Amino acid sequence: MSAAVSSSANMRVINRIVIYGLLAFFALVYLMPLFVMLVTSFKTMDEIQNGNMLALPSQPTFDPWIKAWGETCVGLTCAGIKGYFWNSIKMVVPAVAISTILGALNGYVLTKWRFPGHTLVFGLMLFACFIPFQSVLLPMATILGSLGRFGMGLRNATGFSFGFGNPTVNLVFVHVVYGLGFTTLFFRNFYEAFPTELVKAAQVDGAGFFQIFRRIMLPNSLPIIVVTVIYQFTNIWNDFLFASAYAGTGESMPMTVALNNVVNTSTGVVEYNVNMAAAMIAAMPTLLVYVLAGRYFVRGLMAGAVKG
Repeated sequence: MSAAVSSSANMRVINRIVIYGLLAFFALVYLMPLFVMLVTSFKTMDEIQNGNMLALPSQPTFDPWIKAWGETCVGLTCAGIKGYFWNSIKMVVPAVAISTILGALNGYVLTKWRFPGHTLVFGLMLFACFIPFQSVLLPMATILGSLGRFGMGLRNATGFSFGFGNPTVNLVFVHVVYGLGFTTLFFRNFYEAFPTELVKAAQVDGAGFFQIFRRIMLPNSLPIIVVTVIYQFTNIWNDFLFASAYAGTGESMPMTVALNNVVNTSTGVVEYNVNMAAAMIAAMPTLLVYVLAGRYFVRGLMAGAVKG
């Protein structure tokens, strides 16, 4: 009996070693590009040209980061990427907030205030999640063009366009529309498991539609709100296709387009350290979001985001 127990314990140890060994190997492979980017961004050009790209910097310097932020050329403008970084912030924050709150309202209606045809409506919104980015470029451009002409009419009539036709506002609109299917899916599945009795009890007490939503549903939705915010923030911040199609020129371009222009800008010498520093700056917001809220992301998924 003791031999069998010992053999079983040895097998468990071997299995654990193999599992953790494979996890460590794949983690190393996955993190290697990030490591190369990070160490390269702190090296001088002489060290990059004459050294090993995996080696740590012998004389670390922040000059590439300073140049990437405030001096590097983006196309014909040599003022760094700071302006385009804030363009992305101005686009991402309202797009994430609007798509999240609309997704929460949709999920609330589709589960607790059901109406005839609610299953069809949800199915159509779910179908929207599988529409490729490329297939909506032309229809969305047509809609944005109409909104731009409407904005010009408002400007001529009132002196203000109210954001219609503005590239940043256009991108906010595009990402809200495209992300609404996903946010609705997340909240609908989460609210499907939410006790309906609480909603009915609130109705008996005289609470209205928005009062129930604000005081009962939202306070209990933190896990799925975190999931939705992380998902939308990552997708919108890293988007290049919509950004290049609808705001790919001028001072209104977001960070991803500006980063592409930094890499493709030729000034005689390719400054790999500056390019890597710019890429790290572009990646930092999503890294911070995952570091600060990653554990809540997993909890949110387990709490209902993939159920239903």
